[in-house]
Amino acid sequence: MRNEVQRVLIGESPKFQAVLEQVNLVAPASCAVLIQGETGTGKELIAEAIHTHSSRANGPFIKLNCAAIPAGLLESELFGHDRGAFTGALVQRIGRLQLAHKGTIFLDEIGDLPLELQPKLLRALQEQEFERLGSSQTVHVDVRIVAATNQNLAHMVHERRFRPDLYYRLNVFPIQLPALRDRVEDIPLLARHFVHHFAERMNRLVDEIPEHVMEALCQHDWPGNIRELQNFIERAVVLTEGRVLRPRLSELTRMTPTATSSVSGRTLAELERVYITETLHRTNWVVGGREGAAAKLGLPRTTLIARMRKLGISRARLKVQDTWSSAPAENRLRREHYGEALAQAAGM
Repeated sequence: MRNEVQRVLIGESPKFQAVLEQVNLVAPASCAVLIQGETGTGKELIAEAIHTHSSRANGPFIKLNCAAIPAGLLESELFGHDRGAFTGALVQRIGRLQLAHKGTIFLDEIGDLPLELQPKLLRALQEQEFERLGSSQTVHVDVRIVAATNQNLAHMVHERRFRPDLYYRLNVFPIQLPALRDRVEDIPLLARHFVHHFAERMNRLVDEIPEHVMEALCQHDWPGNIRELQNFIERAVVLTEGRVLRPRLSELTRMTPTATSSVSGRTLAELERVYITETLHRTNWVVGGREGAAAKLGLPRTTLIARMRKLGISRARLKVQDTWSSAPAENRLRREHYGEALAQAAGM
């Protein structure tokens, strides 16, 4: 059963209300939508809201994370395959596009779609038809596409890492989601909602957030956005005995001012690289498991490993060292264990 907390759109800030207005405008239409925003800002929730308020609401809502599936399997996952199409293809498989017939397909992390698959996806979106892998029979579908990314697709087009024709096809109606730090007035609403939800789910009576805790929540930068806040509140409810929330506020101050200031002016990919590295340090370089970096970031383990590889973390050690070189001894320890983290991630 889906977690209801993931289905609620909460926010009264002008920036978030502007997003909801865009959702109301575009939902009844059948055009493609491109949702852009940092990791953890709720792109999937917005995609679900668009589907729910559209004429396709009674049809399927099919999701596919382009970064979570190896490139060699992505074509089969998206378009399907016939029996014998490749070694191990013992039965015919229906792809996600066909499963989304009369509904909506949500392509998350669309920037990670391999270049060689982009022409086939473009044709499927424009002509509403495609062939399964290993088949010459054309499959006709009626599908609306909603795509999402935390990357700058226009910049990727300029660097020839993303096809311009596919970009223009997806970017019919762009929606930019604000980071949580840009809608601080929504943090108290979100925090209270998460406390109520997790307390109810854990059968606990936690119904009060102290003023100094709420102030700390509002002052934190939340690089992981709503997902990070949600995970923080869940941990706090687990740790709380009694009715008053007792979180470990020290977790909010582990990123030093030096490290925080060093990311200003960087690209989104660089910020994500720094944040993933920081999270790996906080989890003692454990990637998987309930207390691993993937869980802290709210990502599947395979997605985190894919993001590390996509961001070139294993090839950017010198850049990260530049960030940490002026930091205190704590950051030098991070540098020493950095290689161990990547080795563990690659082997899990």
